[in-house]
Amino acid sequence: MVEIRGEFSVRGDIVDFFQPGGVNPVRIEFFGDEVESIREFDALSQVSINKLEAVNILPVRELCLNEIEKKHGVEAIKNFAGKNGCDRLALKELLEKIQHLGVFSGMEYLAPFFYSTRESLFDYLHPDSLVVLDERDQLQAKSEQFQNLIDTEYHSVMENGDVAASSEELYLAMDEFNNYVSKFKGCVALNTLKTSEEEADRTLGLEVKPIPSLAGKFDTFSEQVLKWQEDENRVVVVAPTKGQVRRIHELLHDWGLEIDVDLGRISEGFQLIACNQVFIAEHEIFGRTHKHRHRRKPHSQIFLRGLKDLKEGDFLVHIDYGIGLYQRTRELQTGVGGGEFLEILYAGDEKLYLPMEALGLVQKYVGSKETPPPLSKMGGAAWKRQKKKVKEAIQEMAEDLLKLYASRELAKGYSYSHNTILMREFADAFEYEETEDQLKAIEDVEEDLEKEKPTDRLICGDVGYGKTEVAMRAAFKVVLDKKQVAILVPTTILAQQHLQTFRERFHEYPVNIDMVNRFRTPREQKETLEQLKKGNVDIIIGTHRLLSKDVEFASLGLIIIDEEQRFGVKHKEMLKKLRNSVDILTLTATPIPRTLHFSLMGVRDLSVIETPPIDRLAVKTFIRKFDEKVIREAIMREVDRGGQVFFVHNKIHSIHSIGELIRRVVPGVKIDIAHGQLPEHQLERVMKKFMDKEVDLLLCTSIIESGLDIPSANTIIINRADQFGLAQLYQLRGRVGRYKHQAYAYLLIPGMGGLKDEASKRLSAIEEMSELGEGFKLSARDMEIRGVGNMLGHNQSGHIASVGFDLYCKLVEDMVKDIRGKKSDPRIETELDLMVKGFIPNDYVPDLNQRLDFYRRIQVASEYEEGLAVASELEDRYGPHPESVAKLLALLEIRMLCQKIHISKIELKHNDVCLHLLPSTAINPQILTSLFDERLSMQSEYKIKIRLDRKGWKTDLKLVANYLQKLAHSLLPVEEEN
Repeated sequence: MVEIRGEFSVRGDIVDFFQPGGVNPVRIEFFGDEVESIREFDALSQVSINKLEAVNILPVRELCLNEIEKKHGVEAIKNFAGKNGCDRLALKELLEKIQHLGVFSGMEYLAPFFYSTRESLFDYLHPDSLVVLDERDQLQAKSEQFQNLIDTEYHSVMENGDVAASSEELYLAMDEFNNYVSKFKGCVALNTLKTSEEEADRTLGLEVKPIPSLAGKFDTFSEQVLKWQEDENRVVVVAPTKGQVRRIHELLHDWGLEIDVDLGRISEGFQLIACNQVFIAEHEIFGRTHKHRHRRKPHSQIFLRGLKDLKEGDFLVHIDYGIGLYQRTRELQTGVGGGEFLEILYAGDEKLYLPMEALGLVQKYVGSKETPPPLSKMGGAAWKRQKKKVKEAIQEMAEDLLKLYASRELAKGYSYSHNTILMREFADAFEYEETEDQLKAIEDVEEDLEKEKPTDRLICGDVGYGKTEVAMRAAFKVVLDKKQVAILVPTTILAQQHLQTFRERFHEYPVNIDMVNRFRTPREQKETLEQLKKGNVDIIIGTHRLLSKDVEFASLGLIIIDEEQRFGVKHKEMLKKLRNSVDILTLTATPIPRTLHFSLMGVRDLSVIETPPIDRLAVKTFIRKFDEKVIREAIMREVDRGGQVFFVHNKIHSIHSIGELIRRVVPGVKIDIAHGQLPEHQLERVMKKFMDKEVDLLLCTSIIESGLDIPSANTIIINRADQFGLAQLYQLRGRVGRYKHQAYAYLLIPGMGGLKDEASKRLSAIEEMSELGEGFKLSARDMEIRGVGNMLGHNQSGHIASVGFDLYCKLVEDMVKDIRGKKSDPRIETELDLMVKGFIPNDYVPDLNQRLDFYRRIQVASEYEEGLAVASELEDRYGPHPESVAKLLALLEIRMLCQKIHISKIELKHNDVCLHLLPSTAINPQILTSLFDERLSMQSEYKIKIRLDRKGWKTDLKLVANYLQKLAHSLLPVEEEN
């Protein structure tokens, strides 16, 4: 499968590839040696989305070496190493990498050794091209800064005895650049300031003035606009979306200002003197910088249950036989020919051979514990008892949830006012364009608050997906009605972070925001609590300290709880009591499976934000042996680009000695230390210095694991990464890459030799899954289990472990339907014996896991159209269906119709097909009688016969399907049954 840039795949006549600069991967379908079609496809679903007329296929790397160039490079490197006395061991390793790997990360920096001539962009431009230089002096300064950085790195590498090319060999110097530029006839420099006389003929001095700061204040903005208009300037506000254009039009009209509003995007406002025009960026009115966020498809596919990653030794759950161990897939002969079967081991060394057409009955086992589950006994009563026990627990839990929901429906709460102009202003000041599901979550919360019943909604979304903004909108709405808001967070550091974030977001409004936690002295806390009691504090942020008896509110309206699962049992019980009297909004980063999300609608108010921001790049993750050179390079790369570094060392007793080592390795870097045993004020001071960019590197324990959001920190180094769990590594890596810059994570280990097997697997997994959304997928199962625990109560975790996560979710879904009066249909497994075998051939879909996944998705389809959609995807990805797949689809239609009619078995006997009906079959007798003809007849009370002509499988199966459709149309409506 092709999922990330740089990958390609060949399957028969279909070639998939993902170009480095491509938005979507491309699929080319051949007929022989001719191109039949070119299509873009979605990397997540693998389904074609757009036809293309042509595609230019570009290499994924700068270096595309042939054998002659490779040989030339090796000789050049050897000569360089001989002249410069390079380290022999390092040289040997480098030459081996070139010989065996061909290409590797960082090889581009050795390009001058492989190519005798250098080319730049200018070599490809036509002599008549127009070259525009934007602020030539700034280009010169930036070039010199970059040159110095490269020279420093070059000398450092040479001192270590490694092979390196100099900056002159790799990049154009500014003199060379100017020489190239001067050769073009059309060269224009755009400068804000006037240039020297000799350059005047080739320089455009734009009469552009920056506009004064509007500071997000209406009075300042209004006065300035009127002044510009008095001077006969046309004033234009530029907004990036149609929605914002409309909203600004409305606001300006309400303010009595006549100004044009255009659709577009500018970073900041300016005045064109010669044209008498003033352009204002939309964000300058509201005092925020707007950073565009494109819509990205949600990652709900992460939660699709499948067998794509099934491997030998995995546990499977069969709905009838229980938990077994998958051993292998093997070919077995049956009465209708050969076929593929899963071999599943059960207790007592009993084996089940499961045909591919029954894959819908099994799921991968996922439990909440690392200990393997016991194998079930095939045909034993224990599995049935276990399922019954879990169902009873689920029923009790579901009834409790419904009681709580019903009591909240009856309880009388405060109904907040509808959105005002101020609320719209606050929304427009948001720095991003909201994603669809974020907007839906905001609307859900606002609707909840406007109702009389108390709000109790869970907002679920991964780190950085915009949950905090949802909470801020809710808080602002509550404060506008002169009610107070309490924000409950699990850690003091997170409280500090939220205080800073909320104050920044609310800074244009008269909202008093304060904090209570151990960073504050008892005297400061007492003063804050007094002001809170008097109603002078609108929003209070704190840890469980806010649940203490001495905390009193003048008029508490809303409690926002961040990651409720991280609070203790005692605190959770206190929150439970509050739920019927005040509005509660809970934020969580633990994903909730969509099946459960939909089944619990109306039982638990839940909003899911699945859309990640597109301006974030995936964190590049490296596993490295602890080495001073690696540490130095990682730190200097970040610090040199003006960023900050987290260095995680989880042993407090040795953290200061690690600090000394870092100071020795990178002498000029400002370092500070943070851990949980520091006095409160010292820890607060350290964190504030790091947030204010007074410190380059924060050496800390895993105290930073959750909540911290520091956009300038984009490198994290984790020492002894082998001693962290997968979820911890995921959370720690999530501290970087929160902004548009490329982020890096270095997982340092003592060496591969001493690593335990489990630690090695964990590290490999997190290194491989570094694509955006992959980290979410990596921890989805573990986090989902915790997410269900948060929603339904932690006492459910044992039941999840006993039957597996997926079956548990299915049982919850069925139980909620039953309790709410929507009886779920009984599962009918029809036995098919039509002497026709449908299957997916190995040479059509060679990858076993892909084959298993397609089989299962076809089997679990709830409607025939859903099965056809999977078949269509199969054709899209692998080419036209062979006959065996066409048979599989024909049998699928027959199976689904049989299940709908309640047919237990359909079998071929000579020239007749016999249908064995279940007593639960509800066919209208009058309609059934009218269907009888020379082919369809009743053999007994529960047996119907269809006569065939035996003109081939296709004709026979179509005839059977036609009669089954007629029978399905004759079923009694549900209310007429019995």
